[in-house]
Amino acid sequence: MTIQFISLGSGSSGNSYYLGTPDYGILIDAGISFRQIRKAFKLHQIDTSKIVALFITHDHGDHIRHIETLIDKLNIPVYCTANVHSGINKNRLIRQPIYQDVHHVEKEKAIQLRDFTIEAFEVPHDATDNVGYCFEVDGKVFTIATDLGEITPTAAHYLEKANYLILEANYEEEMLQMGSYPRFLKDRVASRTGHLSNFAAAEFLSNHYQSKWKHVWLCHISKDNNHPELAYKTVENRLKEIQITVGKELQVMVLKRTVASDLYEFD
Repeated sequence: MTIQFISLGSGSSGNSYYLGTPDYGILIDAGISFRQIRKAFKLHQIDTSKIVALFITHDHGDHIRHIETLIDKLNIPVYCTANVHSGINKNRLIRQPIYQDVHHVEKEKAIQLRDFTIEAFEVPHDATDNVGYCFEVDGKVFTIATDLGEITPTAAHYLEKANYLILEANYEEEMLQMGSYPRFLKDRVASRTGHLSNFAAAEFLSNHYQSKWKHVWLCHISKDNNHPELAYKTVENRLKEIQITVGKELQVMVLKRTVASDLYEFD
């Protein structure tokens, strides 16, 4: 079975990812508009009617901004933890509380959605509640871990079991500290409930390297405190130290903030 992956946007302006088969697929997060999603799908000759579910990682605006429109346009159920659901309904971006066709998931308890086995897992971030997701389908494992201040043993477990990783590399430490953010925001970003740095992502990939890893997509790159090439080089150079050649043993890509990625297909 061919599995398809598209990043529809990855950053503080909006986040959403698509993971699917040739017949149907799943959205992760709702920070990208229906119009943008439809445009990206049209480019790859995918019909938005193939989207059958929406999974939400947490209730920050860049992950839920368009949830009401997407539910309306796509007529799909929403999956999230009970606490994330509560946080969504309290968010000032939400015009009317969302109750219809919402399914609560429990962390580290697998659910089945057609061919997909899906587990949510705890990640440390400063929203109401926060999860990453692990998707198993046709013998392939995709793990997404975005918006996390550190990689905990729980998060590491789900990243290590994957073949395909979507992992945050939000900021470069010196750029953050020398940049224009006020001190409270710098401290928030760098905290254990903030975001993951290039260095932290690179250290994890090096110290926990798995030969079954095939692709790593670095996501949620900061506009102000990072550069795509810097994130890529930090990971590439650290992996080189353990004799892992990016482009040979492991593919590494940096996802764009406001532009959809290419369509990636895996048999």
